[in-house]
Amino acid sequence: MSATELQAWIDQNTILALSGMILLGVVVLLLARSVIASNLLRLAKRTANKYDDIIVRDLHPYRLVWLAPLILFYALAHFFPAYQRYIEVVSLFAILWLAAITLISLLNTVNDVYESSKGYSGVSIQGYLDIAKILIAAVAIILSIALVTGQSPLVLLTGLGAVTAVLLLVFHDTILAIIASIQIVVHELIKEGDWIEVPSYEADGEVANISLHAIKVRNADMTYTVIPTYRIVEVAYKNYRGIKESGGRRIQRSLLVDMISIKFCDDEMLEKLRKIDLIHDILKSKIKKIEEYRMVHQEHYDSPLDGPQITNIEIFRAYIVAYLRSRPDLHQTGMPFLVRALSPRPGGLPIEVYVFTKTTEWEAFELIQSEIFDHLLAAANYFDLVVFQEPTGLDFSNVARALMDTRGSTPAVSGMLEARLDGDGAVN
Repeated sequence: MSATELQAWIDQNTILALSGMILLGVVVLLLARSVIASNLLRLAKRTANKYDDIIVRDLHPYRLVWLAPLILFYALAHFFPAYQRYIEVVSLFAILWLAAITLISLLNTVNDVYESSKGYSGVSIQGYLDIAKILIAAVAIILSIALVTGQSPLVLLTGLGAVTAVLLLVFHDTILAIIASIQIVVHELIKEGDWIEVPSYEADGEVANISLHAIKVRNADMTYTVIPTYRIVEVAYKNYRGIKESGGRRIQRSLLVDMISIKFCDDEMLEKLRKIDLIHDILKSKIKKIEEYRMVHQEHYDSPLDGPQITNIEIFRAYIVAYLRSRPDLHQTGMPFLVRALSPRPGGLPIEVYVFTKTTEWEAFELIQSEIFDHLLAAANYFDLVVFQEPTGLDFSNVARALMDTRGSTPAVSGMLEARLDGDGAVN
């Protein structure tokens, strides 16, 4: 049958020919699904490479094979002059949007492959990919309008100037988000995996995702906070990335020592503390200076305030330094290492530890910090120092019980205990 005879037959049996074309399209679709789509999925599962799995997943082969019957319909549209325009427009419209959706999905593939690569440093490109998605959608919309109206896309583009103000109003947040995304990437303000604290949004956790319009933060309590991307460059926030980059995490905590327990060390106490290996050499040097001064000024040496003396708080600070120096999990050089006495407070004299751990992991850091202060709290008593603690109900109960037990004792003892309580039963 020649092309002329085929065209004549189609003109006489248009409905039957259209049904045949549709049936042929179904056959082509089924063949494409069983041959192309199935083999792609099977091939991706067999390979050890994970990237082809990501590509095939986002490519959606069973959706992509719809291109085969659509292209077939477009190619055969000229056999139906009465319906050619409609068939071509519908086919091209479906092909256009199927291609646009596939390209957008492939942009997701680019992001997934990038973030799963070994060289990924947390710098997100999703914002740029979101911009590309918007451009693809915009081009698809313009081409769709041109396809339906029969106008040239250039004519439609020249008319955009009249609606620029409307577009700016509608896409105001998107434009701000684009600018913010560029600033975030160029200046490396935030990366995925950073721990940030944004008080204005009550966010305190790890950055889980950075997209064009939103930054998702996974808080410490496993809740999520979503912050508009353009707002992150306008509000104050704290990024803890520097802790990981420096390789050290700061310990800054104080012990409050009861100032009543601070005193000069006598010879007996010095001899006891001298047995501590960590401060043996330090005490030996200080004791030698005291003895030399006594020998020179023995004629009038009769007061603890005469000449050099050593206080138990001074020795305790030296012990803290020596103890911290002995720990291999602390930075000994390159970072601040300090043990100091701060200004006295109503609660006591603060002895502050200011050091950096070698680990930046939260759990390990908290364990090291707890071990240090557990040890120091227990060691303070050995230096005859009392760590200050607010009196509790048990303390008042013990005083009251002691007062009741001594009411039958001597008036002097009873009067001394009663003097420690005011009219309301509070300790003076």
